[in-house]
Amino acid sequence: MLKAFHKILLIALLQLSFIVSTHATDTNKNAILASDISNITNPVPQVYSSGQPNKEQLKLMKELGVKHIINLRPTAEQHWDEQAFVESMGMSYYNIPVEGAEDINLDNAGKLEMLLAKHSGESILVHCASGNRVGALVALNEGDEHKDIEAAIATGKQWGLTRLEPVVREKLETSKD
Repeated sequence: MLKAFHKILLIALLQLSFIVSTHATDTNKNAILASDISNITNPVPQVYSSGQPNKEQLKLMKELGVKHIINLRPTAEQHWDEQAFVESMGMSYYNIPVEGAEDINLDNAGKLEMLLAKHSGESILVHCASGNRVGALVALNEGDEHKDIEAAIATGKQWGLTRLEPVVREKLETSKD
């Protein structure tokens, strides 16, 4: 009888733990999406895409459980040392410099995909100035992998693709030939 009670108690504690952790994750997700970071979106669980966060917003991301920052902006666009700031808070920082249309390529798309896979299941913020380059690389990778240009563009838009859509379309159509 005592073993059955312990078993029921253990199951109840596990269920409560799951509910609390799910609620905390949802709360963090809602707080992240409510932040003032431009164009922030949550295209897949635990991964956020956005425009450039400032120092206060990066501090908030840290407080809300984001562990990794992937910046697609080249150094020439940076007006402060984001890497040093992010790393000083104990977060990991990666930079894939995408300066222009020529850097919207499969090599950079593959680098982004590898970083996302490496940190799968952990909170990640991927950003550029607006989210457009993030969406472009994701769309390019998606289109190269699945060969469906329209689906790739739709996925890219979920990640922030806007003005670079013609560039992505052209590269996907060229690679299809």
